[in-house]
Amino acid sequence: MESQLDMESMERDLAFAIQAATDAGQRLLGLRESGRWQDAVLGDVGDQAADALLRGLLEGRYPEDGVLSEETADSPARLEHSRCWIVDPLDGTKEFRALREDWAVHVALAIDGRPALAAVALPSCDRVLWGVAVAGQERGGILGVDRELVAGTSEGPPEGPRVVVSRSHTPPWVERFAQELGASGLDGWGSAGFKVGRLLQGQADCYVHKIGLKEWDTCAPETVARAMGWSVCKLRGEEHRYNSPDPKNHELVVCRPALRERVLAARGAAGAHPD
Repeated sequence: MESQLDMESMERDLAFAIQAATDAGQRLLGLRESGRWQDAVLGDVGDQAADALLRGLLEGRYPEDGVLSEETADSPARLEHSRCWIVDPLDGTKEFRALREDWAVHVALAIDGRPALAAVALPSCDRVLWGVAVAGQERGGILGVDRELVAGTSEGPPEGPRVVVSRSHTPPWVERFAQELGASGLDGWGSAGFKVGRLLQGQADCYVHKIGLKEWDTCAPETVARAMGWSVCKLRGEEHRYNSPDPKNHELVVCRPALRERVLAARGAAGAHPD
């Protein structure tokens, strides 16, 4: 990866990811605040408008790279590229159309199947989380507030890990998992990017998801989490690969490294087995 992402190009690509996520987020806020659309129509308009913006930016700046987007028909042509931009123009469409804050825009670059750099915009919170996960160059930050992201190696609360979960679908194993882990509570939110953002901003310690995720859901949040030293893996501890023929990821575990073994053991005891 290092041979294909020198310092100069990394800075250029990172700046692009941050600006693209920011611009898409601002477009989405503008659409929502216009009042022209409501409910499901607002969600559809937002999905398509943000996707069109991001695809236009990518095709204009990086015509030689592959692209995988939730809102654009997939093409096997992306598999021919070592560099692939993996984007979710609107992560958390239900939350966006419900006028909630827990939605995000994901813009990530994967190189040779590995997450390299990314931005996760949280437009309703006026924040953009960014990270570089290239070996030896790891770093991350947050724009929009006078605050730093929390490193995975920092200490969590003494009373027990705080666990973020999906607000709309929490199967029975989630509560069993929290009990096995000795969690201090469950915190329900929408977008995967928003939930990982809770960890990176010091508001939670663990996020575990079993099924239903795709590469565009996980790539950008995983990249920023890895950049900040958090542990990211599948339910058995394997790492994700990106720009795969089938973009289904399903499983996601993000936690402090010190909690990793406890988290993996607790998910097994709770019956959250990989499908």
